[in-house]
Amino acid sequence: MAKDQPIGFVGIGNMGAPMARNLVRAGWPVVAFDLRRDVMDALAAAHENINAAQGFPEVAACSIVIIMLPTGADVRGAVLGVEGKPGLADAMVQGGLVIDMSSSEPMGTRALGGALEARGLNLIDAPVSGGVPRAVDGTLTIMVGGEDKQIGSAEPVLEAMGTVFRTGPLGSGHAMKALNNYLSACGVVAASEAVIIGTRFGLDPKTMTDILNNSTGRSNATKNKLAQHMLNGAFATGFTLKLMDKDVAMARNLATTLGVPAPTLEHISSILSEALGVLGDKADHTELYRYIEDLSKKGRKREERA
Repeated sequence: MAKDQPIGFVGIGNMGAPMARNLVRAGWPVVAFDLRRDVMDALAAAHENINAAQGFPEVAACSIVIIMLPTGADVRGAVLGVEGKPGLADAMVQGGLVIDMSSSEPMGTRALGGALEARGLNLIDAPVSGGVPRAVDGTLTIMVGGEDKQIGSAEPVLEAMGTVFRTGPLGSGHAMKALNNYLSACGVVAASEAVIIGTRFGLDPKTMTDILNNSTGRSNATKNKLAQHMLNGAFATGFTLKLMDKDVAMARNLATTLGVPAPTLEHISSILSEALGVLGDKADHTELYRYIEDLSKKGRKREERA
């Protein structure tokens, strides 16, 4: 795609804003839209080649539109419209391409692809992993599902934001993302439990972290989250527990749909849901450490009373 053609971008959040900036750095002008007008205007004011759209029609004039919203339901509403309001698909030119970079339900993505195909439009799913730091650096892992032709046309655009991995047919990117985040959640829960148990025994949590990161127990959680966000109480990765709970629930739903027994997945999903009920929607996912620590303290008090 020629770099004089603008890219539409819907969803200027913690991830979307740096992703849009990287598109501009790579030479593409961006037409951005977000319901939070102040956020959108601030981004446009800071970058000459980012224009703040007044509504979907301006974004839909782009032949490629990227969507980075919290849920698949939000994506569907933005694309097909909701409550009688028109969506992007009502204004996009035939042959236009929608790239869903959100974390959406794989089966829902396939259904949305069928709805867009009936309108002469195309869809690929391209969820990302790496969090805000790698969104800023342009080093995200991008998992792309869809037809090779459509992926090929979008690949130069996607490569401005990270490394592209083709996962297979439409919906496979979202399936991969959900399963990846399930494993990420396992790491956070397991690291939290291990350090809390070790601390109770008398081990130093910093020493534990250093040893884990030089041993077979090393994981993304021990390397990038324990010291940086959990032990120091910062809890500020920019990825909420609510979103992790959603992603792991999608992996759980996928397993159920496919008839695959997954007891560990079910257990982790239950832990996340219970923690979300206690910590609330705005909690960072690393606050799982605080939740598990509080459970251990309550258990200890019960033992002391007994």
